[in-house]
Amino acid sequence: MPWSVGILGAGPGVAALHLPILGRLAEMFRVVHIADAGSGRARRLAERCGARWSEGEADLLADPAVEVVAVCSPPSEHARQILAALASGKRTIFCEKPLATSRLEADEVISACRAAGAVLMVGTNHLFDAAWGRAKHHLVALEGRVRAISVTLALPPNDRYHGVVAEGGPFQAARRGRPDLQDPAVAAGVLRQLLTGLAIHDLPAVRDIAPGIDEVVYARVAPPVGYLVGYRAGGVLVQLALTMLPQGPDALWRMSIATSHDRIEVNFPPAFVHAGSAATRVRSVDGQWTEYRRDEEDGYVAEWRLLASLLEGAAPVEYDELLADSRYAIDLADAVAAKILEGVPQ
Repeated sequence: MPWSVGILGAGPGVAALHLPILGRLAEMFRVVHIADAGSGRARRLAERCGARWSEGEADLLADPAVEVVAVCSPPSEHARQILAALASGKRTIFCEKPLATSRLEADEVISACRAAGAVLMVGTNHLFDAAWGRAKHHLVALEGRVRAISVTLALPPNDRYHGVVAEGGPFQAARRGRPDLQDPAVAAGVLRQLLTGLAIHDLPAVRDIAPGIDEVVYARVAPPVGYLVGYRAGGVLVQLALTMLPQGPDALWRMSIATSHDRIEVNFPPAFVHAGSAATRVRSVDGQWTEYRRDEEDGYVAEWRLLASLLEGAAPVEYDELLADSRYAIDLADAVAAKILEGVPQ
């Protein structure tokens, strides 16, 4: 019997990603309830898949048919809704990234899930992409020393990329010509939300090969919406770059890893697009490129398959790793915000 899923949230990510995926994995999951915060979108989505719908979270969390709660709401709601789900007796939770927006929240959520013995999955789809698995295997097999990592994003500012920040947050404001990014406090807040809302896709993978954050070397917002951040993790320099231009460039989402004897590139598909796994290629010291094959399934599908494995007991819930990933992203966001505020009178 498939596991019954209730989804908190009815935004573009649910419509374009999770509902189609769960439809493909009908032998594993079945959507039975969708709730929104008052937008009215839940009803339209629920009618498409024969599910119930409601406004707010109370009815969904009280629904005895819901076995798996999928938290697909704005990031600021994630930790609270996970705790509410646990309090209602639910013991399986899929949470879109990020798990939490502060260390206190992250610690509280993991402690509560651990105490309840709850199955918890965080949807950082790039970490589960088969292409990243191949890149990580290459690094381990050749024992190359990682020298530098860069994650470069060029994205068009349209509604498909609403997950950059919470709806109504600084991303939406920036499209209207606000906020004042010359104000360090505003810039720090915008940058923090962009990192925890968008860079979070890749930070668990970065942490795999560059654990720790020793020093933020530079950090700045790139108007109208973007950032350029560089930090050191041991002997590795990590650079994160994002640009969103009004004209809308060709989408690019690339992670490059320079080692002591080659360079690895992982090119992820654009957000909200089902285009198979990322493309991975390696440039050797002689300048030759080797390309790995791509999978038909992307990281979005892989993360739901892993959740099924967790439910079946075929894989353990890695509470410590989930907490470490969350802390890494939060610590980086806090350190970057502090860098922006350096020299500003308190």
